[in-house]
Amino acid sequence: MSNYEYIISSLPFLTADFRYEKEGQGFSHVLEEIRQDLSEKDSAALDFLLEGLDPDKLCPDFYARALAHPLPFLREYFRFDLNLRNAKVRFLNLELGRPEEQDLLTGEGTEEDQDLDIDGYRFRGGEFTEEATVQLALAQESLLEREKALDDVCWEKVSELETFHYFDLTAVLAYVAKLHIVNRWLALDESKGRELFRQLVREVKGTFKGVEYKED
Repeated sequence: MSNYEYIISSLPFLTADFRYEKEGQGFSHVLEEIRQDLSEKDSAALDFLLEGLDPDKLCPDFYARALAHPLPFLREYFRFDLNLRNAKVRFLNLELGRPEEQDLLTGEGTEEDQDLDIDGYRFRGGEFTEEATVQLALAQESLLEREKALDDVCWEKVSELETFHYFDLTAVLAYVAKLHIVNRWLALDESKGRELFRQLVREVKGTFKGVEYKED
């Protein structure tokens, strides 16, 4: 059985320079620490999330499995992710003068789609409530600002899905999804990465008072 309270209380806290606490500590190290206190079943759910965070793994087969996943967080996060991906593809198609539907992931005509019918939608992701916000993000002229705006949308979606989840698997997976965004920005733009790390730790601090917190 997973020890969620211990996992949450042991998550990295903010240091004076807004980096990982220990020398050599990074995304992979944090995952190892988390996994030590997860059950085999929960560890498999973490693996599924990590698979979906790898762009090279995103394909019709993955989304077919994701949209039918028994865990609501994973199912709804990747429903959002599918819609976000297709919104990006449509944007690029428009910019490049290609057919609007080219390279979209819909599942149509694939073996994975034959028996897939989720909430009345055949591999189309369902309602995309964030579409207007995503379009505004895509309209940013600066590539860096565009990426920042899109990650902000992702961050808010994760926050929405983890509402009222404090000491359970959803809280752990949501933390990992956000830390993945932080880690990306530490590589792309260190100042933005530090800002996101500060925000993430504040969120954790707000739900678990036992997390040590430093801010110089």
